[in-house]
Parts: sequence; structure tokens; C-alpha cells
Amino acid sequence: MKVAAGQFAVTSDCEKNIQLCIHYMRVAHAAGVDLLVLPEALLARDDNDPDLSVKSAQPLEGPFVSALCKASAGNDMTTFLTIHVPTTPGRAANTQIALRNGEIVAVYQKIHLYDAFSMQESRLVDAGATVAPMLNVAGMNVGMMTCYDLRFPEMALSLALAGADIIVLPAAWVRGALKEHHWATLLAARALDSTCYVIAAGECGNKNIGQSRVIDPLGVTIAAAAESPALIVTEVTAERVNAAREKLPVLAHRRFAPPALL
Repeated sequence: MKVAAGQFAVTSDCEKNIQLCIHYMRVAHAAGVDLLVLPEALLARDDNDPDLSVKSAQPLEGPFVSALCKASAGNDMTTFLTIHVPTTPGRAANTQIALRNGEIVAVYQKIHLYDAFSMQESRLVDAGATVAPMLNVAGMNVGMMTCYDLRFPEMALSLALAGADIIVLPAAWVRGALKEHHWATLLAARALDSTCYVIAAGECGNKNIGQSRVIDPLGVTIAAAAESPALIVTEVTAERVNAAREKLPVLAHRRFAPPALL
């Protein structure tokens, strides 16, 4: 099937961000894409106000998601992205959703919060407690992870053991010393840990690196973007997953008990 990752700079204007998302959805659909991944925290972002994503939080039935659902009506392309959804006053959940044919077909609340490199996501964001169930897209099983989840190999392994062929990863990977190296290394490592495709979309604003990538089950980068807005498109196949697992049967060779799904 055909997959894509779209990256752009999220603005402080929620309406503009809606239009950016819809633009990428339309371009991807016109290209025959079955699965599109967009970046993390798409409601609003401001370099001078790190809390804007939470301050702008909307419920899933709010205008942001409603507009994207309307834009997705009438086609079977599945789009993955994250927004902040209110929990208690002043707090929110970093929530990944999958949209298809006008509906939300999967929801995942980010489990691992980015309390690292002098940042503290948990200050205003509540962690999730469960992984999302597998979502079938064009005959392949898709597992959902978000940004900092990438640093936890047991999560990718859990998804693979639950049947994932593909792992999607909306992200807003913060710039910094060695961070681009971490991103590239971890994406390849998670693909190899799980023998899954990894489709990662990175926000490419002033503070984040962009660098969206599609990695195949043997750790090979098959599509990549730089730091500017872009849509990358490529093909993935179940046959490649099966062949990788025959050549590299790490899932079958495990000598430790599998990590438990939350």
C-alpha cells in the first residue's frame, strides 16, 4: 500500500493549522495514499509560549477534529495526528487519533511524557494508561506511538507482538545537541526491534527538526524529508515484513518474557 508522512510548521493560529492539515490530506489522497501521518500537537504552537498547545486544547468533538473529519469524508485514506484534549482545568492529554471516511477510528493517549532535556511535558499533560488496539489499514495492522514513545523499545516490541506490521509516530522532535542523531538512530532501532515499518512525521518549526522518515523492517530508510515542509510518499508491503521476519526472526528468538501491554 501507499503511505505518506507530512511535515510542516504548526502556527499559533488554529484555523490556519486546520487548513494546513486539510491541504496535506487532499494532496496525499490525490496521490493515492492509503495511510498518512501528520505531526504531533497540531492545534497551536508558539515559540514564545510553550504552553499554547495545552491552552488551546479542544475535545475530540470540537471544531478542529470536526473540520478534519469533514475533510476525510468520502474516502478510505487513514490519517494519524495528535492534538491536546482537555482533562481537568488547565491540563490536557496528548491524544493521537486516526481519521477515516469522516470518523475517528482509533484513539491513543501518549503514555511516555517528555520529561527530559530540561523539558517537563507532565507539568500540564496527563499520561495515558493503555496502548491503542491494532488498526487495520489496507490489510496491514498499524500500531500507534507518539514522539517520546520512540525511546522505549518495549513499546514497539509490544505492538509487534500484538500483530503490528507498521508503527506510526507523529512527533515534534526538539532540536538540540545530538538530537538529530538520536532521531535517526532510534527510528532504525525500533524498526529492527519490531521488524515493522516505522512511519514518522516530524513538526518542522523553529524548535523542531522535521526530518520525517519511513523506515522498513530491516532498518532501511526508504523515504525521508529534510527540515522544510514536505510530503514524502512511498510503498510498503506485507511481503517485505514477512521476508524481514524470516531473515531476522528476533520476535521468535526472544529469551525473555514479552513486555506486558498496559
